[in-house]
Amino acid sequence: MGSIMRSDEDSEIERSRESLGVHDDGARNEWLIPQLFTSVPALNEAASYLAEKTSYFAQCFSEFADQALVRDSSVNEEELVTFSSGDTMGSVSSNFHSSHGSDVSDTSDAIVAVPSIHNGIVRGSNGQSSQTTTEIVQSTQSGVSLFQSLISRARRTVRGSADDIGWLQNAPGMPPVEDGTGRFMELLDSIRHGVHHLPNSLVYLLVPGLFSNHGPLYFVSTKTYLSKMGLACHIAKIHSEASVEKNAREIKEYIEEIYWGSGKRVLLLGHSKGGVDAAAALSMYWNDLKDKVAGLALAQSPYGGSPIASDILREGQLGDYVQLRKVLEILICKVIKGEMQSLEDLTYERRKDFLRKYQLPRDLPIVSFRTEAGITPGTFASLSRVAHAELPLVAPLTVSQYAKLPVVMPLAAAMAACAQLLQVRYGEKSDGLVTCRDAEVPGSVVVRPKRKLDHAWMVYSSLNDEPGEADASQVCEALLMLLVETGQRRRHRATMKDD
Repeated sequence: MGSIMRSDEDSEIERSRESLGVHDDGARNEWLIPQLFTSVPALNEAASYLAEKTSYFAQCFSEFADQALVRDSSVNEEELVTFSSGDTMGSVSSNFHSSHGSDVSDTSDAIVAVPSIHNGIVRGSNGQSSQTTTEIVQSTQSGVSLFQSLISRARRTVRGSADDIGWLQNAPGMPPVEDGTGRFMELLDSIRHGVHHLPNSLVYLLVPGLFSNHGPLYFVSTKTYLSKMGLACHIAKIHSEASVEKNAREIKEYIEEIYWGSGKRVLLLGHSKGGVDAAAALSMYWNDLKDKVAGLALAQSPYGGSPIASDILREGQLGDYVQLRKVLEILICKVIKGEMQSLEDLTYERRKDFLRKYQLPRDLPIVSFRTEAGITPGTFASLSRVAHAELPLVAPLTVSQYAKLPVVMPLAAAMAACAQLLQVRYGEKSDGLVTCRDAEVPGSVVVRPKRKLDHAWMVYSSLNDEPGEADASQVCEALLMLLVETGQRRRHRATMKDD
């Protein structure tokens, strides 16, 4: 019975081969080629289904898909040209027809009915373009571009700032730093025992950092502390949420006004973005300020950039889908009436561009202070250091006056969480916002204390829970004194060199 069934099957196959004009046993597989073409309608149905699903997912990311198509349009065009000029269905059918001549006349109708592709458009036997297949090609291209760009965004998101942290140490032509931690600790110990050496022949200008306009206690205790010692001390009233270049011009005007009014040179201490703003003022206007400035101290300043700002604002990340940048723009520009550029200027990309144009003068005495935040479990639960901020309400009291909403934030826990994140993701020590390597200014005297201090401690340490340790005002005095000694030492070296 089985032999009879096999015989019937063999006879059916033989009749099929004879109907196709195939008589050569060596062409056993070639007779299948025309049979494959009969499955084109089924393939079109499957492709239509896939295109439909791809279009659905593409609509979920419509804005991103449009951007991806613009970037990949040239690649897609090249692929279409290659496909249309290669072994398409039309070329296969023509080759098959020429190889068999009149013997394949019975299959000519089937071959002619096969759609052919020319210049990216699928055409049927009547020469008319197939709109459905064209949409399939376009949808498939959109889906492929979307997938490739998703992979690129994922890689960019995962990599983050790993290649940018500490770039200043590897930049060519940057002068080396000098470790001044030992001398700083000696000065701090003397200050805590009541010995003060800051000269009265200078005026001290404190430059606050980002969001200082909404922190009523920012540098107030330090200014009061220095003023009680009989020293002339001022806080630069700049728009803390303005761009670096805009604040640089305002700081320049501050320095010139102080110098013309007192006849004394100015010693600057900037915290966080305030240090970046002050450094920008001296870099951009050094020819006008070199006789009016005695030195610059940068405390916890992202001179090389901040990974927090870069990771939030970097374009081409997966986070773009949730429009995080739009949220920040509303918060900074609408709520606190600032400029988005104030945060953008702290990214690695912007800092690299700025430092290519402007660098601090080599003859300027500089001290940079960098710290590391504690990430112990007790720090996360600590509420001892808080930020007392004032944010404007949405509804103003009058046309020009906004109501203030007092806010108390436990910054110690927030800084510890950020420091833990940077430690786990990049393996970098930081104060919660600025990594230690990015806070070290090339050519400066660097202070690296062992004590765990977060980024907010420098400003909000009035509720200090460690009575045996120095407070922020004493640390600022020690930094300024170290800066004075650095300037004296450099002047002495210059005098010895001239002699």
